[in-house]
Amino acid sequence: MNDSVNKLKEAVIKGDYKNTPDLAREALEAGVSPIEVLKKGITDAATIVGDQFERMEIYLPELMMSGKAMMAGIDVILPRISSSDDVIKGRVVVGTALGDVHEIGKNILKVLLIASGFEVSDLGVNVPTSKFIQEAERINADIIAISALMTSTLGGQKDVIDYLRETGKRDKYIIMVGGGPTNKQWADTIGADGFAESAPDAVREAIRLIEERRG
Repeated sequence: MNDSVNKLKEAVIKGDYKNTPDLAREALEAGVSPIEVLKKGITDAATIVGDQFERMEIYLPELMMSGKAMMAGIDVILPRISSSDDVIKGRVVVGTALGDVHEIGKNILKVLLIASGFEVSDLGVNVPTSKFIQEAERINADIIAISALMTSTLGGQKDVIDYLRETGKRDKYIIMVGGGPTNKQWADTIGADGFAESAPDAVREAIRLIEERRG
């Protein structure tokens, strides 16, 4: 792996958000493709940090710092990634449910989706129900992915599906849900099309659902 990419990866793991943008630029200027920088420098680091958090080797403050470093690098890399209708796997709207302001998991998913060939519109956190649908219509999305990290905000996932049903638009979009308190039973109960326990699993599920819909 290119040395500058290794340095970028280590900076993200350590939460060094001040140096991450320069390291991302250094990797790009060294001739490494933007997708490779994203995958090896950012996505691989995000996976390691996520695993460390699950094993309780790091805690929320460290996770948030790594998330900040990750986004600082992404901001440099994403403008260098071009996509077209010929190459993208699909279009995805991502955001956290209304009332939820936790975005680390959503940000990791966004990175992995982009690195896997999806075009992603990130609505951020605390997203109103109608905004998911408005953005999906604007970009002609294939998938709406809704994250909820608190039990109290799970209803926001259901609200999006209910809204689509009430407006006769449910069949237009694949709905995916995820986040700590979600599970397969919840996804089935609210009528979601897909559920995943982790961001990498979510990407695999998104690819499967897209291929299934397109036949």
